[in-house]
Amino acid sequence: MKDLAIIGGGPGGYVAAERAGEKGLSVVLFEKRELGGVCLNEGCIPTKTLLYSAKVYDYARHGDKYGIRTEGVGYDFGQIVARKNKVVKKLVAGVGSKMKTHKVEVVKGEAYVKGRSAEGIEISCNGESYHAANLLLCTGSEAFVPPIPGIKEAGDIIMTNREILALTEQPKSLVIIGGGVIGMEFASFYNSIGTEVVVVEMLPEILGGLDCEISAMLRDIYAKKGVKFNLSCRVNEVRGHEVVYVTPEGKTESVKGDKILVSAGRRAVTDGLGIENLGVELVKGAVKVDNQMRTNVPNVFAAGDVTGFSMLAHTASREGEVVVNNLYRGIHTPNSCPDTMRYNAIPGVVYTNPEVACAGLTEEQAKKEGIAYRIAKLPMAYAGRFVAENEGGVGLCKVIAGEKYGEVIGVHIIGNPCSEMIYGACIAIEQEMTLAELEQIVFPHPTVSEILKETVFSF
Repeated sequence: MKDLAIIGGGPGGYVAAERAGEKGLSVVLFEKRELGGVCLNEGCIPTKTLLYSAKVYDYARHGDKYGIRTEGVGYDFGQIVARKNKVVKKLVAGVGSKMKTHKVEVVKGEAYVKGRSAEGIEISCNGESYHAANLLLCTGSEAFVPPIPGIKEAGDIIMTNREILALTEQPKSLVIIGGGVIGMEFASFYNSIGTEVVVVEMLPEILGGLDCEISAMLRDIYAKKGVKFNLSCRVNEVRGHEVVYVTPEGKTESVKGDKILVSAGRRAVTDGLGIENLGVELVKGAVKVDNQMRTNVPNVFAAGDVTGFSMLAHTASREGEVVVNNLYRGIHTPNSCPDTMRYNAIPGVVYTNPEVACAGLTEEQAKKEGIAYRIAKLPMAYAGRFVAENEGGVGLCKVIAGEKYGEVIGVHIIGNPCSEMIYGACIAIEQEMTLAELEQIVFPHPTVSEILKETVFSF
């Protein structure tokens, strides 16, 4: 019998398996497709590889702004896709190597939970039975395709993140239903390489849930680049290549595209797992957990998108670590304090060009929760390094602090390379640093990260 069985080899599952193996626990990991899950194979990594190629192309085309003259700049879509595939293959192999290093038994196949037996929790896969003292569910999520009339009949014109990443030919035009993170990242990539892009979004602004001012700035940047946005528009039909929608004024309009990307959110994968045989409780189709990632069933845990909460790869990894840390504690140091999952400083990044990064509360959330706050914001041009490396670029850094104590409760940035800076804001929020304490931190000069300190001093 294994100490831990994990179903799902994405960022929650394989990180938990690695950590458990490091601690000497015996682990079996089930994955029906490829190690790395959606993130590594059909999400985070392949999209960022494509986006980096687009960024290099943008720099080459606009090198004259930096005194660099280029002629005949072009791109090869096939080579861009081939490089994406190579990167994914290399990283998947790296995950496999880690599993071997930490003696994790990897079983490729669709796992099914049969229930409990005298030997522990029983899982069947490929006609064999496996037993474990503990079970961690990391089955992730899948793209949600709303039941829009005509969407099924449109066939391969309709794509989710999986199908669009498998394209071998560039579409001349692309309609994106949904202006969230996934939709905007594909809008960014295809806009850079010349595809005509139209975004149809049901909400009044793109990137719902992010800081509204930052989201509006990004939309304005991409509108100037040629992306067309139809906001507050409800899609009510698909007719082949045509997306029919209703405007805020109640008018019925439509837009056509060679391909249609549906980016309307994701939902937890719980069907067909057999978890009902253990009596695992679900809420709106997702596994219900507490702050130690425990389900309502003893010795059964869940991490990542399957919980339906913070659907981010890095959240899943940390949740998996919480499970493993507490299992190890229960075996070796039962009197120590349990590890708990906290969500107050989870970073979010949109890998467009420019990037958007955020952590903590938005101004809108603080108002809604009745939290008294102060706010300061500065253009990214206050950082000399940003001016040196982003000719004509615009950006903003916004810091939100508690009114009474001045503790940092939110940071929101638009401008490259904020994805590499936001972890500093996460540390400040997690440690409840005050503005006065952050002022005393020495930032390297010249770096774009200095914008955080400059903004703090502007309070």
